[in-house]
Amino acid sequence: MANIRSAEKNIRKTKTRTARNQAVISRLRTLRKKVVAAVEKGDAKLAETSLSEFASAADKAAKTKVIHKNAASRLKSRAASKLAKK
Repeated sequence: MANIRSAEKNIRKTKTRTARNQAVISRLRTLRKKVVAAVEKGDAKLAETSLSEFASAADKAAKTKVIHKNAASRLKSRAASKLAKK
């Protein structure tokens, strides 16, 4: 355990940031599943809306450096290609 006050504060900050980042990543996973489900169901309008929401969330996660910008781009590209195939 940390003995210095600044180290204790850094531990608290890390816990807060980790929880926030995990929430963002969890939301991304949920939105991605929503896109895939809409595509498999064949609902084009819902799939378009879901893809837009997912892309926005991925860009925001990349902007705040929760995920890498190339990872966000890759995820968006894969989701869009699934939509284009159906």
